[in-house]
Amino acid sequence: MAVLSDTEIRELIPIEPFADGERRPGKVSYGLSSYGYDVRVGSRFKVFTPTSPTGGVAIVDPKKFSNDLFIEVDTNLTGADHVIIPPNSFALAETVERFSIPRDILVICVGKSTYARCGLIVNVTPLEPEWRGVITLEISNTTPLPAKVYANEGLAQLIFLKGSRPCAVSYADKMGKYQDQDGLTLPRVD
Repeated sequence: MAVLSDTEIRELIPIEPFADGERRPGKVSYGLSSYGYDVRVGSRFKVFTPTSPTGGVAIVDPKKFSNDLFIEVDTNLTGADHVIIPPNSFALAETVERFSIPRDILVICVGKSTYARCGLIVNVTPLEPEWRGVITLEISNTTPLPAKVYANEGLAQLIFLKGSRPCAVSYADKMGKYQDQDGLTLPRVD
């Protein structure tokens, strides 16, 4: 596998909307970089709350994950430029960008150092060949303090790896459960 350069990313990867990696003073950087693409976190967030709607402490179960465990925040509606993630908690968010990954490309997502240096960790699983959609991001606040995440600014970097040949079975072939997701998607087991 080989890492794609900025020119190859521009030519081979459908990204909508596409942003060049220009300087944006006062903003967490986003857009095309030398060997990757820095995605923006959108304006919609689901912030985890550790209590259940029936009272008591909820149990996190990936087979029965409930939307009731979150408070929804849309910074476009609140007029804020950020969301607050409580101490030792996390939020789900979506990228501004939509992707369509070619059959011979695998994508790895890593958090940006600006947030990592503040104790905020971004976790996204790889984007498999022929996956399409808006990426759901998980942002963990590992600190004992509330933390800000700025909407519509950079949050994570995607690294594109090109295989020597197309994969035998793609995400589309498997009819993956997160194919064509339009935004923030909760975990599900089919």
